[in-house]
Amino acid sequence: MYQPEPPYRHGTAAKTGILLINLGTPDEPTAAAVKTYLREFLSDPRVVEIPRALWWLILNGIILNTRPRKSAEKYALIWTTEGSPLLVHTQRQAKLLQGYLGESLKSLSALPLSPILSHEWERGQTAIPPDSGGRGSVLIEFAMRYGNPSIKVGLEKLRQRGCDRILIVPLYPQYAASTTASAMDGVFKALGEMRNMPEIRTVRHFHDHPGYIAALAASVRESWQTNGRPDVLVMSFHGLPRYTLEKGDPYHCECQKTGRLLAEALELEPQQYRICFQSRFGRAEWIKPYTASTLEELGKQGIKRVDAICPGFVGDCLETLEEIAMEGKSTFLGAGGKEYRYIPCLNERQDWIEALRAIVSEHLQGWTCNEPGDTGAAQRSRALAMGAKD
Repeated sequence: MYQPEPPYRHGTAAKTGILLINLGTPDEPTAAAVKTYLREFLSDPRVVEIPRALWWLILNGIILNTRPRKSAEKYALIWTTEGSPLLVHTQRQAKLLQGYLGESLKSLSALPLSPILSHEWERGQTAIPPDSGGRGSVLIEFAMRYGNPSIKVGLEKLRQRGCDRILIVPLYPQYAASTTASAMDGVFKALGEMRNMPEIRTVRHFHDHPGYIAALAASVRESWQTNGRPDVLVMSFHGLPRYTLEKGDPYHCECQKTGRLLAEALELEPQQYRICFQSRFGRAEWIKPYTASTLEELGKQGIKRVDAICPGFVGDCLETLEEIAMEGKSTFLGAGGKEYRYIPCLNERQDWIEALRAIVSEHLQGWTCNEPGDTGAAQRSRALAMGAKD
């Protein structure tokens, strides 16, 4: 019933793990690889909430016979020599976070133990030596909800490396049942195959985290310093069917809050930005306004320049590089606009990795640090959000 347990040696110090989870990507920009990916993705009942029997017929009879080739052509447009952009950026983010978090823990290890823990150690009531603070190593892996590397593989890597506590971090700023909850489904399914489950914590969202908002605002300001300001900043989020909002999904509200906080950080007036939703699929009504319709209307209204940013993605992917950077530009210019510029996702920006370090540090409280309160990374992110300088 259960997967074999990793080898264990008595006296080995337990470690804490972090698993970063992103949506996924095909292994190659080919119709065959895209078909495999789409079958797994679109078979998830969190993603498509219609009766299974009906959807099975639509998916296998129509979609998987027509869409893979078209999607593969789009993937080919954005594929890099290193592979899928989303996979590359997620892998780099994990590597950078490992380095940043390692430096943070080094500085924490120099702090003294709390008086209570010091007293317990002196009386022999705890095995924590006074110079370690009980702060073990933190190891990071990444996984994809669909495709490779899988969540099961990511968890197993952390367990093989000795992690008995794992923080799950879906890389979706805004919570949605079809993204964050689905990632958790994948985690819990993998846990169900384990005899000796690790202790688990989860990050639900970070749509309004000061460090995340500050990094978004800084990326926009840097673009404007180089290229000048647009007439309108379009904030495009991934779309969801309208019924998800009506059934209680908080995604739409969290996107609105992210957009409002970003606009406030940039000191934008209401007429200077738009919040809209992309990637509509099927005939059902989706959350409005639609990005394509918004760009078309702006072009027809005589707006000369638009900048577009995607605050619902922390790494560039097909939806940002092809749909927004390419198709969005074509839509706006075709409707009469004169200039269109896409502002890249946060990707490997230093301020974003520092914000990510702050987010995970806040959720690791008590696992890697005996003292309550904010870490230096969290304090720095809040200072950045308020426009303070180091």
